[in-house]
Amino acid sequence: MTAAEGTRVAPGATGGPGVRPLAGLGRADAATVGGKAAGLGDLIAAGFAVPPGFVVTAPAYREAMRAGGVLDALDERFDRLLARMGAGESRDDPGPDCARLQELVRAAGPPPGLAAEMHRAYAALADGSGPVAVAVRSSAIGEDSGAHSFAGIHSSFTHVRGEDELDRRVADCWASAFAPRALAYRAGRGLTGPPAVAVVVQRMVESDCAGVAFTADPVTGRTDRVVVEAALGLGEVVVGGLVEPDTSVFSLPGLEPVFEHVGVQTHAVVPGPDGHDHSVALDPDRASARVLTPKQAAAVARLAQRVQEHFGAPQDVEWALEGDTLYLVQARPVTTTPGTGTDGDGGREASGEVLVTGVAAAPGRRSGPARILSSPADGAQLTTGEVLVAPRTDPDWLPTLRRAAAVVTDHGGVTCHAAIVARELGIPCVVGSRTATTDIAPGRLVTVDGGTGTVSAGAARPATAAVARHAAAAPPEPLATEVHVNVATPQAARRAAALPVDGVGLLRAEIALTDALRGRHPLAMIAAGDAEEFVTAMARAVGEIGEAFRPRPVLYRAANLRSNEFRLLTGGADHEPVERNPMIGFRGAYRYLREPELFRLELRMLARVREHCPNVHLMLPFVRTRWELAAVLDLVDGAETGRDRHLQRWLTAEVPSVVHWLPEYVAAGIDGVSIGSNDLTQLVLGVDRDSERLAELYDESDPAVLAAITAIVELAALSGVPSSLCGQAPSRDPAFVRHLVEAGITAVSVDPDAVGAVRRALGAAERRLLLDAARRGAP
Repeated sequence: MTAAEGTRVAPGATGGPGVRPLAGLGRADAATVGGKAAGLGDLIAAGFAVPPGFVVTAPAYREAMRAGGVLDALDERFDRLLARMGAGESRDDPGPDCARLQELVRAAGPPPGLAAEMHRAYAALADGSGPVAVAVRSSAIGEDSGAHSFAGIHSSFTHVRGEDELDRRVADCWASAFAPRALAYRAGRGLTGPPAVAVVVQRMVESDCAGVAFTADPVTGRTDRVVVEAALGLGEVVVGGLVEPDTSVFSLPGLEPVFEHVGVQTHAVVPGPDGHDHSVALDPDRASARVLTPKQAAAVARLAQRVQEHFGAPQDVEWALEGDTLYLVQARPVTTTPGTGTDGDGGREASGEVLVTGVAAAPGRRSGPARILSSPADGAQLTTGEVLVAPRTDPDWLPTLRRAAAVVTDHGGVTCHAAIVARELGIPCVVGSRTATTDIAPGRLVTVDGGTGTVSAGAARPATAAVARHAAAAPPEPLATEVHVNVATPQAARRAAALPVDGVGLLRAEIALTDALRGRHPLAMIAAGDAEEFVTAMARAVGEIGEAFRPRPVLYRAANLRSNEFRLLTGGADHEPVERNPMIGFRGAYRYLREPELFRLELRMLARVREHCPNVHLMLPFVRTRWELAAVLDLVDGAETGRDRHLQRWLTAEVPSVVHWLPEYVAAGIDGVSIGSNDLTQLVLGVDRDSERLAELYDESDPAVLAAITAIVELAALSGVPSSLCGQAPSRDPAFVRHLVEAGITAVSVDPDAVGAVRRALGAAERRLLLDAARRGAP
């Protein structure tokens, strides 16, 4: 199986301000192109086989709606409708209101200038044989993030051909953000503010088979497993739960097969005579045959494992096999953590006969009357606490799923829509039962066990003492080194706060900032007189995070967008310089001195948050020099925060000059130092971490980088302040963790999915350090 390039960008495909090629994007671009597009660009840079394409940016969508004269109406009506849903009125039918919003979006559509950019980028994907078939998929801001999967919420279209159809489908993706299912998802996740929708356009992979791979078991949460699901034709049948896919489970680190299930697939989706999607029935022999050979399934598992190694956290990967080439078409963080959906009945066991057996898709055990439904249009019939039993679910079922005690479907696998959403909602789920809708009588009291894949008659009974003792979670191992988490949204914070962590080592401002700016450049927002609205929105988001962790500390890192990212916001071209290397350009602390307007608003927000959450503190990014830091601290002292003597002021150690200046930084009033290993590695080694050609040089474990980290930790200790490290290396490399412990670091801050692994690595490193010290002291 070969890896195709799939990444070259044809001349002329670079796009304008509204269109950007996927090649060249990275994780830092998520604020303007969404998590899906940013992740694909990151994978291209790392050398993975990704179909070529481009993205229509989220600011371009906002500008298109403004040009069409509908932006203000969309924002106002959406906010009103979302507030109604969030207030518990989800049983009201939002369909007519949503339809009117979608009509406004489609009526506006891409304006001529943006359409011309899209058509140039589309033409560059052609191979000379006429209009190329492309996939058009949403990449909304916040979608495919560690906090929100938005699985199937926004529309996707395959086999799109021609400029006219491309224009329509891009507008359809925009409009899908205003569908009832999208509204229900946002209301259920507490997401506020109007959507900002980027759209990914990629050359179609004419897949022989496709599917999904998880690098952590989505049901048990085990991180030593890779789960691969496969189906014939396009992969939409797997995600949509349209068929029962083949499932293969491999153990790590050697990828040994531990489980295999051959599903029954009644049909496949393939290109039809008109070039568009066509569903074809499969004969019985083909329907029950293996989709992948054992060698091919192992190759998919290896690919998924490589993606996890690249991103440093468990991944949900969508793949497609075309001939001998294995493509990546999407990768996103796994949005559920071990323990999600655990027993909601306080530790109970099912008492009756097993009615149906299926695939264990979301753990937990719940009882309730069965409600048999065949269409989301009938969703209002399900009352809170009932068990939803359906042939399958798609995103239109979301308002109904939010009220269900559990869900059971006839079709689907562990990566289908019903499974993903159930895990996010924390309710038990059994899929692929084949006969649940016929074998379970309407209204019958049943118990759904999402951990075993069974649906039993009757209510759950209290578990025996032995079972209850076995189910009780063991307390986490005490550690000398603190474990903190990195978060960016209130929803992620609420989940992370339940983990065995000591606080938030990095609260990234960028997502809350982008939401509060509503896609506008800060200076444009201030000029419009919306500064107070911005402060209020930011204070709400940051305050929710602080409240979730109180009294544990939360370090809020002030805005650190680069000029190229600010430039993509509405009005950005009027205020931002064009820099050859924005990675080391107009960003961080220096920007606060030359353009203090946004920073002052952040300080006003922080003072407001600390009235109720004094555990939230300030972290200053990308500090280069002593005089620069002194001037920024003067800004802090001159704002409302200057009167708060309990406010801690940290800085991120990203620039190698910190090794020289740290003692003087502390003398100037710095209370702690957080090592940003991503930027520090880049600057120590002279490697642009966004460069595809230099990827093999970028190594956080390089001796030069480790020496710099050791020097910073030791200087912090000598200066009497704590030290932390925020980066991906601790999640991937136990040896890196041991180096940090030996250097004497105070804390490590990682993404929530990595907390368990990092705690184990820290425990092992601390025990090794004690053991080595004991042996050295032994006679």
